[in-house]
Amino acid sequence: MIDLEVRHLESFIAVAREGSITRAAERLYLTQQAVSAHVKHLERALKVTLLIRTHRGVVLTPAAEELVAGGRAVLAEVAQLAERVRKIAHERTGTLRLAFCPYSMTLFAAEVAEAVETMVPGLTVELASVRTPREELALLDAGDADAAFMWLPIGDVGLRYAPVRTDKRAVALPADHRLADRGRVTFADLADEPVVCPDMFTSPEAERHWIADPRPDGTPAPRGPRVAQIEECFLMVARGRGIWLAPEPLARWAPAMNIRWVPIADADPVDLAVVWADRAADDLIATMIAEVRTLVGEPIDGIDRVA
Repeated sequence: MIDLEVRHLESFIAVAREGSITRAAERLYLTQQAVSAHVKHLERALKVTLLIRTHRGVVLTPAAEELVAGGRAVLAEVAQLAERVRKIAHERTGTLRLAFCPYSMTLFAAEVAEAVETMVPGLTVELASVRTPREELALLDAGDADAAFMWLPIGDVGLRYAPVRTDKRAVALPADHRLADRGRVTFADLADEPVVCPDMFTSPEAERHWIADPRPDGTPAPRGPRVAQIEECFLMVARGRGIWLAPEPLARWAPAMNIRWVPIADADPVDLAVVWADRAADDLIATMIAEVRTLVGEPIDGIDRVA
């Protein structure tokens, strides 16, 4: 493919119009050396002579006359293309409805909404806070939300998703627990500890994942009390009824009183994902995913998957 650059073509057409490299350089606010180099690059790329230099300026060759005619059309098309791209990127209007669970996600969701609205002027991002992942799925299924932030896995629910952040896992322990002062623990340390199980998971697969059942050595996880809400998990842990396994960001949201969060050394990390239904506008979803990954600063392979 011939190596032609728009800036070289612009310089050449300015020379043709002015009849002088000096005057073309002044018009383009470039040095004479830069303009001359641009023209020479075109001549090498096209393997033709474009300019005959004289003491009174330059004379165009027949090849140069053809390049002027076609080059002007190319530059006009490039300018029109750039304008169309800018219009699509910056004049999109509408609403993007984003659901999330409030625990550790409120400030993050607000930051994402602000970034996406800045990137797409005219777009409004509406945030819907719900209590459980099941409620997020209900909003997506009913068409009352376009996308949601959810930790994977969510099971076979027929939705598309893209991971945007990876989080470590931690365990919530009573403040007086024998492991509460550890810098980290393993599943072997937690082998006999019953796990509090909130009744909010989107699938049996998700429930097994979040309570780490089975454990790395193949043994079943001891199941503790089943509760309806996240708040009850903290209550059960604080009262010594069991432990709770959760993404580490929840440790920054949960009250520290009577609870200690300890990282789990041998737990697989968990992915936070943008989840959306086919009815959502792909271009807006793609913009949001790109902005989230920019905010997080953590590129992740795999842009679009199906759950």
